[in-house]
Amino acid sequence: MSFPATQTMSPALMLALLVITLALPRARALDCHFGVAETVRNVSEQPLRWTTSQKNCGEGLGCQETVMIAQNELFMYLVLLKGCTEAANQEARVTEHSTGPGLSIISYTRVCRKNLCNDLATSLPLWSPRPPKVPGSVRCPVCLSAESCLSAPELTCPAESSHCYNGVLHLTAGGGTTRLPVQGCISQPGCNLLNGTRQVGPISLQETCYPQGHRSILLGSKGCSQISTPAITIHSRPPGVLVASYARVCSSDYCNSAADSSVLVNALPRPAAPAPGHLQCPSCLVLGSCSESSNVMCPQGTSHCYKGQIFLSGGGVTTPVGIQGCVAHPSSTLLNRRRSIGVFNVLEEREGDDEVVPPPISSGAAPGPSLAWVVGLGLSLALWCGAPSLLTLFPHDP
Repeated sequence: MSFPATQTMSPALMLALLVITLALPRARALDCHFGVAETVRNVSEQPLRWTTSQKNCGEGLGCQETVMIAQNELFMYLVLLKGCTEAANQEARVTEHSTGPGLSIISYTRVCRKNLCNDLATSLPLWSPRPPKVPGSVRCPVCLSAESCLSAPELTCPAESSHCYNGVLHLTAGGGTTRLPVQGCISQPGCNLLNGTRQVGPISLQETCYPQGHRSILLGSKGCSQISTPAITIHSRPPGVLVASYARVCSSDYCNSAADSSVLVNALPRPAAPAPGHLQCPSCLVLGSCSESSNVMCPQGTSHCYKGQIFLSGGGVTTPVGIQGCVAHPSSTLLNRRRSIGVFNVLEEREGDDEVVPPPISSGAAPGPSLAWVVGLGLSLALWCGAPSLLTLFPHDP
């Protein structure tokens, strides 16, 4: 059996094809503006402008820029991301997620493929002067902080705002998360400050709201662990505020089977109700911060009022718990300075502490002072670790 002879390409033809291939246009690596920043500032400093560094991106990548601003009557939070992306081109887009005259959230996103095309240098497209407000009859705590809203000032809301908002925005990008407590005036009740938005550019968003009026709070987590802990721990006893926890580590199938709070409640002491004393204290127990409270008559054996927050982080939970009530001593701590309960990291922050330790922030984020530039928080560390290229931000010239 014979096979046809294989034909070989002539050297001249191979050279011609090689020349044609090299002459074809190739995807060019773009230079893009590059950097990230987060900040909480006084709202009077709007509009802002900024400068950035530059980065050469890989072939086929585009330039992206994302700006998001949350604002209430006193403060504004700005997060700004610029860099390289694989996403498809997107024309500049301004989205009003929530509009004032109280709380408002607005964002700007763009993806382009020209050298240094992500060149927005000011917040002007996201800003407009607020008209003078007509005061209404509702008063709300107003806070927007990188830490907590433990002592938020209370202001009279505009006439168009009839409800108070108390919640936390969680912003996640590149594996890092920033937790932003927010309080202020809104026009209708509910937990919809983001208007259903879950993604702004590379930033994923989540909203958690805290209803008022809680008097007991149960937080829990189930899963795998190598930590050995006692089952029942009473951290603070009556009279006054009671704090107790249940934690169990076991080694048989489905042995972590507690299905309700009775496993803890049934083990708690039930002393007779103490006689009332002569001291009155604000009383509050709520996820978040105590923006509202009611006065109660303290029992005998208590002599001081407690106000503080317990911050919990771990097991898929990151939340503050605001507490006010009666305690026996001015130096009383509810957790006895304990820093962990089962899988939770815990931190107690009392009003009047000489040394206030920042609350635990979820993966990658870091706290920062209100009314000061906060550059390189959780999103910054996660997105740009190993490539320090921070933006310079400053108020816009009038």
